[in-house]
Amino acid sequence: MRILKIQTLRGPNYWSIRRHKLIVMRLDLEDLAEKPSNEIPGFYEGLVATLPSLESHMCSPGCHGGFLMRVREGTLMGHIVEHVALELQELAGMPVGFGRTRETSTPGIYQVVFEYQEEQAGRYAARAAVRLCQSIVDKGYYLRQELEQDLEDLKELQRDAALGPSTEAIVQEAQARGIPWMSLGTRFLIQLGYGVHQKRIQATMTARTGILGVELACDKEGTKRILANAGVPVPRGTVISYFDELEAAIEDVGGYPIVIKPLDGNHGRGITIDIRNWEEAEVAYDAARDVSRSVIVERYYAGRDHRVLVVDGKVVAVAERVPAHVVGDGVSTIEELIDQTNRDPNRGEGHDNVLTRIELDRTSYQLLERQGYTLDTVLPQNEICYLRATANLSTGGIAVDRTDDIHPENVWLAQRVAQIIGLDIAGIDIVTPDITRPLREVDGVVVEVNAAPGFRMHVSPSRGIPRNVAGAVLDMLFPPEKPSRIPILAVTGTNGKTTTTRLLAHIFKQTGQTIGYTTTDGTYIGDYLVEPGDNTGPQSAQLILQDPTVEVAVLESARGGILRSGLAFDASNVGVVLNVAADHLGIGDIDTIDQMAHLKSVVAEAVLPNGYAVLNADDPRVAAMRDRVKSQVAFFTMNPENEIVKQHTQKGGLAAVYENGYLSILKGDWTLRIEQAVNVPLTMAGKAPFMIANALAASLAAFVQGVSIEQIRAGLNTFKASVNQTPGRMNLFNLGRYHALIDYAHNPHSYEALGGFIRNWPGERIGVVGGPGDRRDEDFIMLGKLSASIFDRIIIKEDDDNRGRARGSAAELILKGILQVKSDCPYELILDETTAISKGLDSASEGSLVVILPESVNRAISLIEARRPIGDEVQQVNESTATSDAQISVQSSVANQL
Repeated sequence: MRILKIQTLRGPNYWSIRRHKLIVMRLDLEDLAEKPSNEIPGFYEGLVATLPSLESHMCSPGCHGGFLMRVREGTLMGHIVEHVALELQELAGMPVGFGRTRETSTPGIYQVVFEYQEEQAGRYAARAAVRLCQSIVDKGYYLRQELEQDLEDLKELQRDAALGPSTEAIVQEAQARGIPWMSLGTRFLIQLGYGVHQKRIQATMTARTGILGVELACDKEGTKRILANAGVPVPRGTVISYFDELEAAIEDVGGYPIVIKPLDGNHGRGITIDIRNWEEAEVAYDAARDVSRSVIVERYYAGRDHRVLVVDGKVVAVAERVPAHVVGDGVSTIEELIDQTNRDPNRGEGHDNVLTRIELDRTSYQLLERQGYTLDTVLPQNEICYLRATANLSTGGIAVDRTDDIHPENVWLAQRVAQIIGLDIAGIDIVTPDITRPLREVDGVVVEVNAAPGFRMHVSPSRGIPRNVAGAVLDMLFPPEKPSRIPILAVTGTNGKTTTTRLLAHIFKQTGQTIGYTTTDGTYIGDYLVEPGDNTGPQSAQLILQDPTVEVAVLESARGGILRSGLAFDASNVGVVLNVAADHLGIGDIDTIDQMAHLKSVVAEAVLPNGYAVLNADDPRVAAMRDRVKSQVAFFTMNPENEIVKQHTQKGGLAAVYENGYLSILKGDWTLRIEQAVNVPLTMAGKAPFMIANALAASLAAFVQGVSIEQIRAGLNTFKASVNQTPGRMNLFNLGRYHALIDYAHNPHSYEALGGFIRNWPGERIGVVGGPGDRRDEDFIMLGKLSASIFDRIIIKEDDDNRGRARGSAAELILKGILQVKSDCPYELILDETTAISKGLDSASEGSLVVILPESVNRAISLIEARRPIGDEVQQVNESTATSDAQISVQSSVANQL
């Protein structure tokens, strides 16, 4: 077997709308292509011996052991690799379940698709699954140590990629509420929500967390001083920077017992409590100095350690933290009890798990000695041996929920403390013998105030009720009236995507909002180009969704990006599907138009239930998508008698229709006319039917999203097929004695749509034609046939980038198609695009139209602009053609423009 490609999907995709995180592995089975598992000697036995847990996989039989039944009876290796990849992740602690395996059009090559939790772990599982299965095929076994290494590697990849427990709690709560999130890839920042409504968090610090509050909380002595001045009970203490100040500091706080801790420490590092003599104080001072330059010396207050969590001015959880300890059983030594405790699957390294493994340090041995124990001591039944002086979970402690026990006065005090320090999320450490009584009655004190407090002890306490503290954070960031999403309008189709996206963005600009949009020629925010290039994939869409100024996102969503990564968003408000035609077939294992329609339908299926899928009722494959979507549906059509639309509107559905020369919105019995097509510059005075269809789609998408008819009309009337607004899309130039037209048509469907306009031109029609090199031979022949039916004279050129095709072969295929339709058609083969365009322009006859279908739109525009075209070409041509219902009059066009 040989892995040809591994892709990672991160959003709604061809394989699943709901399961976003999928690995797609293109796998060549080679000599196993025709060999089912029951014909491979010893394979079943070897697989069961290696992964007996596969017994739990039901597969298509739908019962326990169903998958192994398939293996025993005979199934192909791609299917087995899928299940093994899933099981390896499961054994490594990453539960997954979704998988699909499909053969491609190339015999023996399969697409193996399976779910992942962590991206790198998923990719590793793909490679490991192939390696494991190949080993069993070749040798009948997979070494146990290799399997153990695979599982350890997977666990390490999971640990490296996993969010911290606090961040994970917030993210999970956001997902439960339908709030989108994404990692920003720097400083552990997480974005919640999209565009202008986004909020950022870093662990448990939020966009609302003030820097002054954080700085004050990090200054333990400053915190204590400001709280003391406010009448809050705090430990008596002082700060020193030199060892020779230690003795006086101890006297100043009232003598032993004392606490010594670093001024700038966290997670309990460098803290020593209950110090009772000078020798212990010396050692404790050195431990604190290893963490911080300055050291706090405080009076030791006996009592239990509590963490009170305050979010947005309210106490939301209280946990009693118990230091790391073991409980005797009368048989085991303390060392054995520690080992037993650490074998608890809930304990891991650092913050990886609910609890942390117990590790001994200097203070642990001091505590053992003070309690009269050694590691070899056998603890009597139920006797407790403490192993840490501090109660931090990060040093092996446990948490007991006490939220329902805290006294109301202590609640009031904690909430007041958070406000005094100035934190939206604060972890307040309180030492008191009894949290159910006011601190003032039991000599309790506020020990510290923590910015970015951990949530683990509250979300997963060792004992007591888990508290949804993440919910309180999201209530603060996104109160009920506060949205987390901006409107997302996604546009796809074989042809017309860029024009429709640009027009839709332009219509939305009439609302006064900041629009972010992506197209094949760049990413834009407002009136400014942010990034040039073909930006129709997930990365460009994420740029828009991450921008804090964007109020509406209009995203061109092309085939390639959906195949490579899935959509960049979890759901949209409007999904527009313009058409589906034969283009890019044979690329990415999309070999038929029906498969292409399924791929495009991802945009429609990803619409929110209360949103709209805007579908072309004139394209049967697009219209059929209504059966796949969960959202509302609105249709657009060029035919007012379209039966689908008539039935839809009779039931109260929305539609946009071209009727009696108008672009209109229909619903039920009423018709709302937007504008006459002749007044819409994009439609070339109503002469370009495919542009009318694009305008209908954009108008309907804007209407269902709440844009008024007046604003839609204003957008239609001010949007032109010009170099500035739609570069490379029906750009018509007046060059005096002839005209030139640039359009990025590059497939049969777009050639035919363009031909509907070109055939009306009264003068000679000259075509400078070509196509991308990665298309099929039959596609080039069809381009030639269509060219012969549209143009009087043809110049055949090729792209600079032939995409792996031999130079000249694409042009020969186009020529073959031309001659099949018109054997006497005048033609020239000029492979270089610049030379071909120049020849077409130089040889243009009086009143002719030179149509350029370029690889590089910018280059073609530059070549024409160098010839100094006259005026505002599109608007002028529209004016000249508006008087004619049948043809374009070149003479009057030129006269008007002159």
